[in-house]
Amino acid sequence: MRFAAGIEYDGAGFVGWQRQPAGRTVQACVEEAITKVANHTVRVVCAGRTDTGVHATGQVIHFDSGADRLTNNWLRGINANLPGDISVQWLTGINDEFHARFSATQRHYRYIIYNHTSRPALLRNHVSWQHTELDAGVMALAGQYLLGEHDFTSFRASACQAHSPVRTIYSLEVRRSGLFIYIDIFANAFLHHMVRCIAGVLIKTGCGDQPPAWVGEVLQAKDRRVSGFNASPAGLYLIEVRYPDHFKVPSHARLPLFD
Repeated sequence: MRFAAGIEYDGAGFVGWQRQPAGRTVQACVEEAITKVANHTVRVVCAGRTDTGVHATGQVIHFDSGADRLTNNWLRGINANLPGDISVQWLTGINDEFHARFSATQRHYRYIIYNHTSRPALLRNHVSWQHTELDAGVMALAGQYLLGEHDFTSFRASACQAHSPVRTIYSLEVRRSGLFIYIDIFANAFLHHMVRCIAGVLIKTGCGDQPPAWVGEVLQAKDRRVSGFNASPAGLYLIEVRYPDHFKVPSHARLPLFD
C-alpha cells in the first residue's frame, strides 16, 4: 500500500534532504524511522529536495509498505523514532498513482529576512540577516518581472540537474512586518538554488543597488553570472505542496512568523 505524509523539519542540523555517503540528512532519518515501524526496509520520495540549512513546514513524501498498521500507529511510531528536529505532521493511505514529486502541481516557498543593524542570535539559523535598510515595496515591484513562464537560467545553480530551465511563477509577494521581510513565491516547480537566487536579486533592489527593472534584465540575460549571490539558506522554508484534488492530500500550510 502507498502512503503519503507531511514532514516538518529544522534544516539547520542537516546537510540537506537527500541521503548522502557522509553527513546527516533528513531523508536518512525519515527512512530509518519508517523502517523501524514497518519492520522492513523503506525508501521515501519527497516533493522537493531541500539544501543544507533549508527548513520545511510542508514537505510531502510517499512510501510503500505491506505492513499492517493503523494510521495513528504509523504516525506515532514514526515520530517516536525521529530526532527532535523532524516531525511527521500527517499521514494517510493514498492511491498508488500518487507520486510526491511528479504529481505536484504547485509549490510554495517562503524566504524570511531579518532587517536590522545587529545580527540575530536566537534566530541565526532560521532567518537571513541584512543590516542595510531594505525597501519591501521596491522588492515587491521588482519581483513582478519574474511572474509567468520563463527561462530561469539566470536563477539556477551551475550544478542544477533539471532538464529544462523553464518554470512558471504564479505569484511573488513581498511584505514587511516590523523588522522582518517575508518573500512568498508560488510556482509549478523550482530549480536548484532558484529561490535563494531570487531573494539575493530582490535584496539588491531593496537596498538601492539596482532598480526594479534590473530584475527583468537579469531574467533575459539567461546567465547565472549576472544575478550575483545566493541569499543565505537559513531564511528559506518549503511551506506547501499542492496536488490535484482527486488525490485528497491534506492541506497543511504552516507559515513561520517571527514578528
